[in-house]
Amino acid sequence: MLGLAKQIDEAAAFIRSRWTGSPKSGLILGTGLGGLAEEITSKTIIPYAEIPHFPTSTVQSHAGQLVCGELRGVPVVAMEGRFHFYEGYSMQQVTFPVRVMKALGADTLVVTNAAGGMNPHYELGDVMVIDDHINLMGDNPLRGINDDTLGPRFPDMCEPYSRELSTIALQAALELGIQAHKGVFLAVAGPNLETRAEYRMLRGMGADVVGMSTVPEVIVAVHAGLKVLGFSIVTDICLPDALEPVDIQKILAVAARGGEKLSRLIPKVFEKLT
Repeated sequence: MLGLAKQIDEAAAFIRSRWTGSPKSGLILGTGLGGLAEEITSKTIIPYAEIPHFPTSTVQSHAGQLVCGELRGVPVVAMEGRFHFYEGYSMQQVTFPVRVMKALGADTLVVTNAAGGMNPHYELGDVMVIDDHINLMGDNPLRGINDDTLGPRFPDMCEPYSRELSTIALQAALELGIQAHKGVFLAVAGPNLETRAEYRMLRGMGADVVGMSTVPEVIVAVHAGLKVLGFSIVTDICLPDALEPVDIQKILAVAARGGEKLSRLIPKVFEKLT
């Protein structure tokens, strides 16, 4: 079996054979948030199934393709649909595309997700800029022998989400009239949603929203030396004393509404980076 570095090289070489650009930033578009890919111009679309060593997305709302092009003048590589631990993939497989983005030349990663809102001040469709996270997924993508060419054995996590980029995002939201919170994202393994008792526990830990992704990719991004900006869209309200059964179609509809906000906000952020 090929080593991780060799797999990364092969995947990156294949993408370069289809797209001649060099990305400044990588984008990971979560559940219902693929609409942002429409904002990318001069694009080349590559299905995941064609890229060596890439998993394939099994989630209905994820298109499963890599979109390479420009967003407001910034060269980007965007994942239209991500991979999840709950799909049965290893943490290394889930985070493999982040490694490839780094190998292609990206120095920034923008991650988005749909999440359950536990902060009582949050409403459906709200945007949260991720300030920090809590990993309760029960695994870590850096377990195993460390390849020092990819990153340090013990990466520091005192600032996993760039304060500089978060400040730019909050300012951009203000200019666009988009209400944006700043808070803590907590990741669980899934795929089931949480019980009322679990929501109380997670909120008591200091989390504002909860989801089933993002943290593994961010850990690997930090390991690889990428600056990270993260966004959550609140797609369901998870208040223990007012909990209702989840309607997946409603979550997707709210995610699309929140995605419309990100489709305006993220390009505005990229404008400020040029």
